[in-house]
Amino acid sequence: MTKYLADIFEILRRGQFICDNSPNQEIQSLYNIMEDKDTFDDLYAYFKQINYSLEQGNGYFYFSRNEKNVSLDRKLDKAFEWIDWLDFLKSYDNTFDVGFKFTPAEITSQLKNNADLKNKLENLKNIRGNKRSHDERIREIIKNLERENFIALEEEFSETYKVLNSFHYLKDLISIINIPEEIENEIPE
Repeated sequence: MTKYLADIFEILRRGQFICDNSPNQEIQSLYNIMEDKDTFDDLYAYFKQINYSLEQGNGYFYFSRNEKNVSLDRKLDKAFEWIDWLDFLKSYDNTFDVGFKFTPAEITSQLKNNADLKNKLENLKNIRGNKRSHDERIREIIKNLERENFIALEEEFSETYKVLNSFHYLKDLISIINIPEEIENEIPE
């Protein structure tokens, strides 16, 4: 275990995920090591001592930490950003989910026929830029998703990306948001 401890820590401390369906063989190997119950328990105990909580999701591992309320605003901003990305991607293709494969060109092509998708792209807060092309904006979304380890480049030549198991994290985050019926009509669309 100690042989892989530094690699696991380096990946997870950056807020990334270790997914079993990553096209990166090294990440897959780390996942397989961590999946062993005894190894997971040892890693959990070790990281707990340094204030990290090792968590396991559906086909992925990540760190969580109890942080002060100062970082709560930052976390909420990030969650809103993820929700916007997910909304955009589901508008592109409602089957966009773990294992889904796509290219930036396919998304750009959809903009011509899908006014809702184009509107959502224009309204993304962190992807704006009047002088930037739609393709550049889409590539920025993809770059962000890849950096945060929700997707990975599977085929460089065709520029095909694959949605990783860590995408469950986004879906789970959104599914736990409960909006009571009595205020549902008060939320602007």
